[in-house]
Amino acid sequence: MRSIRNLKNLKGKVVLLRVDFNVPIKDGKVADDFRIRKAIPTIKYLHDRGAKIIILAHLGKDGSESLSPVVKSFFRISRLSKDDVFFFNNIRQFKGEMNNDARFAKKLAELGDIYVNDAFSVSHRPHASVVAVAKYLPSYAGFQLEEEVKNLSKALVKPRRPFLFILGGAKFSTKMPLIKKYLKLADYVFIGGALASDFLKARGYEVGKSLVDGKSDGIATLLRNKKLILPTDVVVRSSKKLKNKKVEEVGKNDSIIDVGEESLEKLAELAVDAKMVLWNGPLGKYEDGGDVSTKKLLQVVSRTRGESIIGGGDTVAVLSEMKLEKKFTFVSTGGGATLDFLAKGTLPGIKALD
Repeated sequence: MRSIRNLKNLKGKVVLLRVDFNVPIKDGKVADDFRIRKAIPTIKYLHDRGAKIIILAHLGKDGSESLSPVVKSFFRISRLSKDDVFFFNNIRQFKGEMNNDARFAKKLAELGDIYVNDAFSVSHRPHASVVAVAKYLPSYAGFQLEEEVKNLSKALVKPRRPFLFILGGAKFSTKMPLIKKYLKLADYVFIGGALASDFLKARGYEVGKSLVDGKSDGIATLLRNKKLILPTDVVVRSSKKLKNKKVEEVGKNDSIIDVGEESLEKLAELAVDAKMVLWNGPLGKYEDGGDVSTKKLLQVVSRTRGESIIGGGDTVAVLSEMKLEKKFTFVSTGGGATLDFLAKGTLPGIKALD
């Protein structure tokens, strides 16, 4: 990728900058500004070298939401002038965006002299402001995009060992390629979150009312791999009460919401001994009281000496709430983009900058 460091003369140039400011909004205000803060170094670099910046961003899935709270938060954090940084309307309100429409991309390109992608977390989307626009302007990678590629690549090329991969969240069917890949690359693969319910069910355990994907083709092969580690105990919600149970004790009316104490202790031991920890997705259903294990393990990993790479929107939200970002080697801004990059080694938005 061509870096913005390669740009020699930016004075008076108009830069179209794609960022991902799709942040949580609560009561009309930004609830977590992590992604906004991560884009500031690129924006200030361009600004300090005399460029005018047009920010392309989205909020929400369909483009119906106003960027107003994001804009207010950005100018408060960056302290830049509104004369130098302009916000385009929510880019997803235009039909051509998600269709990766060439005509729409050309119209966007007419607004600037240079295109910069600093939106790693949407670079798995083949959208006009991520992919097509790069065909019509000199295109470069921003600092955050570069950092994402550099750090996540550590898990792909000669990772330090012992290498522990922790995967949480849900949707087994979409994550199977990733699990298969890291059962080859890593020394240990721990499965948590709703994913664990799929594996436990496939192993013959009762999972009660727990969330399962239902599309578990190929899971039997994975279960035979000795690198795979599943919880031996879990926290369940039963009759509005939380109980720690062995996996063989889960009942039909139980709902698994977190990893149990014994499992967490064993996982923490592996994390302490690991030279690299790669973690994506929470260990439990954190919005339903299943955040205890995730928080405890984040504390443990934050104190380890090995490399620690954390990703996944929900995991990062918990980490940000705990104010532990600086305790890890790298914290990814991506959710689905991080998973796709780890599985494939590239993304449509990265290829577009070749």
